[in-house]
Amino acid sequence: MTNLPTSELFPTMAVGSLPRPRWVQDVLAKRIAAQISEDEADAMLDAAIPSIIGMQEQAGLDFISDGEWRRESYIKVFSEAVDGFEPGLLVFGSAVGATLRYPAAVSKLLRRRPITAGAAKFLAKHAKANVIVTLPSALTISHRMWSREHSAAVYPTREAFVDACVPIIRQEIKDLVELGVQAVQLDDPCLVLLTDPGYRQRNAITNVDQEIELLSIRSVNAVTEGIEDVFLSVHLCHAHHNRKHATKGPYDMILPALEKMTVQRFAMEFATPDAEGIEVLRDFPDDKILGLGVVDHTSHHIETPDQIVSRVEAAMQYVPKERMTLNTDCGFAPSSTNPMDLDEAYLKLKAMCQGAALLRTKYG
Repeated sequence: MTNLPTSELFPTMAVGSLPRPRWVQDVLAKRIAAQISEDEADAMLDAAIPSIIGMQEQAGLDFISDGEWRRESYIKVFSEAVDGFEPGLLVFGSAVGATLRYPAAVSKLLRRRPITAGAAKFLAKHAKANVIVTLPSALTISHRMWSREHSAAVYPTREAFVDACVPIIRQEIKDLVELGVQAVQLDDPCLVLLTDPGYRQRNAITNVDQEIELLSIRSVNAVTEGIEDVFLSVHLCHAHHNRKHATKGPYDMILPALEKMTVQRFAMEFATPDAEGIEVLRDFPDDKILGLGVVDHTSHHIETPDQIVSRVEAAMQYVPKERMTLNTDCGFAPSSTNPMDLDEAYLKLKAMCQGAALLRTKYG
């Protein structure tokens, strides 16, 4: 599939995660601590998730997610379904002040159960709109879950670990296609983090070309090559926690890579000042669809529909309206405890959809 699965101009799409009510956070915390069973957690989440589906449909989104409400984090969802990890071994102090703990790969990866397919089946059954399902990219998984100390005995290099992730992610996408999911998104913030010199220094990344060519382009293409009948996106962002980005910088360094990836769309942050300008879109590939970030999820300010229109019209200097979708800069809560407000998220999504309606009237 090379075109959007809708004829609507300026379709609005969820990036994925949405703030979780406190009681949903508590369910996830009890599941993680084994205070309740997986089945007990699923039963409670089955009761909760129709409300976040309804919220997005009420806002007017054309493509919706389940808010990732079943996940502790957008990355750990991989290790929860795949054997070979030991939890809590890796500790990261982020640039936004959060201390993050992740599992590390300690033995051969083996897909124990579907990563997202069960949740996607529930989403598709209850949603009236088209649905989008998100998966972490192999590159991003490798940055968070491979370490030389813990993983090298089984995967001597991060490249070898990435190669082990690829068939698991690829099979998951095939399962989602079988379920009739309309859109699948690979989350790849680590590609954008490379644009920040401070991030490269903190993570001892000296060969940026290898990160981009070998670990990102090759792995994305290995996952997606030949997969049809689903709209494939890659989401690019500067990562965030508690309304602060982990890095900042323009897309210039990575933009040539986008042309080489076998996906149809790139969902990119542009509402935030940390993306440092929209002029970079002059070099956006002319055979790709732009998922334009028009809502700054880190700001308390609720955008107006007219502000959404202005941001889109600025991007239309470089990318035609037929190759553009609208989205928030990122998901609102990539980790379950990210302190964001659900009502605020709703109002931002509603404004985005109202802006899209104005654009359709003006340019349709």
